[in-house]
Amino acid sequence: DNVLIGGYRRKSYMVIGWTMASLSVLALIMGSDLSLSEDEDGNTIAPEGAPSITFLSLSLLGFGTGFWMADVMGDSIVAEKAKFEVEKGHIQATCYSCRFFGLMVASPFSTVLYSWLGPKSIVMLLVIIPLTILPLLLYLNEQRLQTVKPTSEQCGEIWNTVCSRAVWQPMGFVYLYNVLQVGNAAWKQFLRTVLGFTAIQLNSFQVLANVLLFVGVLAYKYYFIAYSWRSVYISTTLLNGLFSALQVCLITGTTFGIPNYWFALGDDAFADFIGGIQFLPTTIMMVHLCPAGSEGASYAMFTTVNNAAMSLSGAISTMILGIWDVSKEAFENNELQGMIKLTVFTTIVQTSGVLFVGLLPRTKEDLAKLHQGEGGRSRTGGFIFLAVTFFSLGYALVVGALNIVAPGWAGES
Repeated sequence: DNVLIGGYRRKSYMVIGWTMASLSVLALIMGSDLSLSEDEDGNTIAPEGAPSITFLSLSLLGFGTGFWMADVMGDSIVAEKAKFEVEKGHIQATCYSCRFFGLMVASPFSTVLYSWLGPKSIVMLLVIIPLTILPLLLYLNEQRLQTVKPTSEQCGEIWNTVCSRAVWQPMGFVYLYNVLQVGNAAWKQFLRTVLGFTAIQLNSFQVLANVLLFVGVLAYKYYFIAYSWRSVYISTTLLNGLFSALQVCLITGTTFGIPNYWFALGDDAFADFIGGIQFLPTTIMMVHLCPAGSEGASYAMFTTVNNAAMSLSGAISTMILGIWDVSKEAFENNELQGMIKLTVFTTIVQTSGVLFVGLLPRTKEDLAKLHQGEGGRSRTGGFIFLAVTFFSLGYALVVGALNIVAPGWAGES
């Protein structure tokens, strides 16, 4: 965050990030055969030169690293500008609305393109689109050779920040809540094997999910922003628990006369609408916690806490697949008791996040009061906060690496 390249603090890293993203997927095209064909029964056949899991994973790792490097720079700019707002949260709401609108448009477009031309066309777009962003960066008005605090000073500010109760208490809620959002990792396998959903149908889930994610963000921007953060999380968590529990009805075939596809579509997509509503309160709170002059590094750290918790949650989702038999073979034999138990378990765990909502300030004003309240600083709290963050990152990285180099190591199919 404090190493200028070409005199720029943000712009140069955006160039590096988008270029890295483009070259990573270009290597995937150059080094493998991405064509697909079908046999007489309509089953998809991969070519002999199809990328290995390791090569595909490394390409996506390179793409993701570049993408998120550029993304963090964009977030840093938004965090800096949001400090000057009178009514906090509107700049972030507008920027993220634009971002999710792009997801909403890209999702159906890529689905149609994949069905028409296959996966290679999508990967080609992932090569081209990042490069088209590079000329636009020329118009990014960033002050050149600006004064930047040295690393030691920034680290000291961040340490003082995380020792504040106004940071480790609400961020503790963010971590605990997200780590408890343990998903049902066997759900898509169930939809394909038991209910016979096609790839096109599953892609349509993603299309509608992105639409409702965008609608959820708009709903918060224009309506729920007036409500307390606690009330938003309590209401949306309970609603999410209800829709998650409805998955048991789909597994048992109790869909109240609604076709399986539409029942599953509404269930999956509404969860993303709820996610859109929950997204902005967290990001608005994070910007309020950033010390002036270190917005980039501190905001990146706070989002890392959020992402580390979600990564750990995903790793746990993989780990618990071995508790009950939710293998493809069990689904083919119509043995669904394990799936019912897993769904009930994940629903209870997800909903339990509401028990920690007391750690979350009600409003921005309550957050400010935490800075001034008794017991407002704790070195122990700051240390635990950082230790848990780095442990979660390490654990998620290890599980992710094992999923690449030793698929099925946790007993999942």
